[in-house]
Amino acid sequence: MEPVFPTDASEALEVPDTSDLGKMFFEARKKKGWTLEETSKTAGIGRSTLSKIENNQTKPSFEVVRRLTKVLELQTPQLFVQSGQSGISGRRDYTLDGKGELQDTPTYGHELLCTELTSKRMLPYISTIKARDVSQFETWIRHGGEEFMYVISGELTLFTEHYRPLDMKTGDSVYYDAGMGHGCVSTGKEDAKVLWVSLEN
Repeated sequence: MEPVFPTDASEALEVPDTSDLGKMFFEARKKKGWTLEETSKTAGIGRSTLSKIENNQTKPSFEVVRRLTKVLELQTPQLFVQSGQSGISGRRDYTLDGKGELQDTPTYGHELLCTELTSKRMLPYISTIKARDVSQFETWIRHGGEEFMYVISGELTLFTEHYRPLDMKTGDSVYYDAGMGHGCVSTGKEDAKVLWVSLEN
């Protein structure tokens, strides 16, 4: 099978440069059969703004991307790992227990951690693996950089494009190229919970 990926942020943050962003929103909108007017109204943004985004004529804020990602039901946490080209040092961010930014998808339930800190190269988040069969993924999950996953609780199978399925349980961990197609399904009685850290190139 071919197994896509979430997120949230604030108006003050900027989205990293990506020429595929406009195309991604355009294709998702067409897949739903929505017009520019319908999509912009649902997302709470201007029609002309959406048109410019789809044609890569403007760079949207994190909040605009968050809204479009939500209404178009896209799974794209990698969009929110910023370039890290910053001379600032001594930075810090924290997330209280259970207070991360939530992003729900048909296959995963994500809690994004430390989202206030910008210009970072790592995206940490805790995920509940809701998928129970690889057929629940429309296509492989794949995005730039590398990824670390640690199983907090439960049992799961990690499917990857170039390797045999990997059965994992509480305490196990794996590090892999995130550009390689991948996807997880829970195999135990309870949905597995994992810590994911996505690393930008």
